[in-house]
Amino acid sequence: MLLLCLTVICCGLPACADTIDVSGVIRSYAVQLPAKKPAPLVIVLHGKTQRGADMVARTAWPQVAKREGFAVVFPDGLNHAWADARTQAGPGLRGPPPGTNDVAFIAKLVEKLVANGVADPRRVYVAGISNGGAMAMTLLCARADLFAAGASVIMNLTDEAVVTCHPSRPLPILLMNGTADPLVPYEGGHGSSYFATDGFWSTEETLAFWRKLNNCGIDDVDVADLPDKATTDRSTVTRISSRCPRGHDVVLYRINHGGHRMPGFAADARFPKIATSLLGPQNGDIDGAETIWAFFSRFP
Repeated sequence: MLLLCLTVICCGLPACADTIDVSGVIRSYAVQLPAKKPAPLVIVLHGKTQRGADMVARTAWPQVAKREGFAVVFPDGLNHAWADARTQAGPGLRGPPPGTNDVAFIAKLVEKLVANGVADPRRVYVAGISNGGAMAMTLLCARADLFAAGASVIMNLTDEAVVTCHPSRPLPILLMNGTADPLVPYEGGHGSSYFATDGFWSTEETLAFWRKLNNCGIDDVDVADLPDKATTDRSTVTRISSRCPRGHDVVLYRINHGGHRMPGFAADARFPKIATSLLGPQNGDIDGAETIWAFFSRFP
């Protein structure tokens, strides 16, 4: 099938829409191809209620990929959601259809891009935000063989996710969570938003879980407050490192007073004021895509 190449008006970069058959279900995605192949590949997973196109329009991933020469793919979840390891959804926020296998979808997508020479199989990465962050962790747990590293933004683990998490090998992981998140509370439990679900682990517990899986020490090694470049965003960033074996890195970017938002140098929502009132502040001291790629680029 020929790719349907679309122009992304917001950033002027070409994104090519395509589909793939996964056990009889046609799944859609957009891909930005690199100039030279094979290249590193980043799978970017949107949040619930979103589409891959939202990640193209509202994050710096297309620009970072073009500058750094890697391929980036923006898959679409069914019903604008991902079938991660959790089974409970918040009020009024339905998940994908029963029986949806998004692990199989992403795995087949990776295998396709490796087979056609686009992706370097040793340098495939996955990053997700919110429900996409949960899906990224689910993929690291289920198909560690496919990835070199992963990142989860504004998401914590749950008991359900942990019970099914048995990765075949340790993988580097970056976490990025806000302390004032009304949907996925930093301290765990139930968020303050009507759409929040219950049962989240705290970020500290989530960090400890990945440290244990990666054979890291239990204590913080380096706690660094990053420069407060955007003084009006009501938030700051602290980077927390772990003592891990080489190539098993676990890093947390704590967004102090940050909301259920991905940090960025540009607004992550069409109506920023409304987003701030519902989801909390967006940090502007770092850019999520830039920070995650800087982490990914070190592995393997």
